[in-house]
Amino acid sequence: MTRLILTLPLLALFQCDRDETVAAYGAANQTWALQEIDGQPFEASALLRFPEAGKIEGNAPCNSYSGTLNAPYPWFEIADLVATRAACAGLEAEGFYFAALMAMTQSEVSGDVLILRNEDGHEMVFTAAE
Repeated sequence: MTRLILTLPLLALFQCDRDETVAAYGAANQTWALQEIDGQPFEASALLRFPEAGKIEGNAPCNSYSGTLNAPYPWFEIADLVATRAACAGLEAEGFYFAALMAMTQSEVSGDVLILRNEDGHEMVFTAAE
C-alpha cells in the first residue's frame, strides 16, 4: 500500500505534459473559420487555431488574439485572452465574437467541423479552413 501511495504522484507527473484539450481530440493542426453563431451566419472573418498544448490563437475581424485553454476535452474554457488593438469597421462584430467565444464551455470535433457550445444553448460552428 505504501508503494502505491508513493507511486501515484510520480505517475501524475508523467501525465502533466499530456494535452487533454480539444486540440488533442482533432482540432490541432487546423485553422478553424467561424461560420455561424447561434444559427446565424457570421458575416465577418474570424479564425481559431490551437498552436500548442493549452494554447489558442487566431484572427478576429480586426485583431489577432491568443489565450490559454484550461479544460480537458470536451470542456472548453479560455483564460488570459489578449488581443492587439487595431481599429477597423468590424469592431462590433469582433466584440460579438469575443463575447461568444469566452462564453463557450463545451467543444466537439467531428471531422472538418468544430462546434463550441454552452449550457445556455448558445453555439458557435467552425469549419476547417483550406
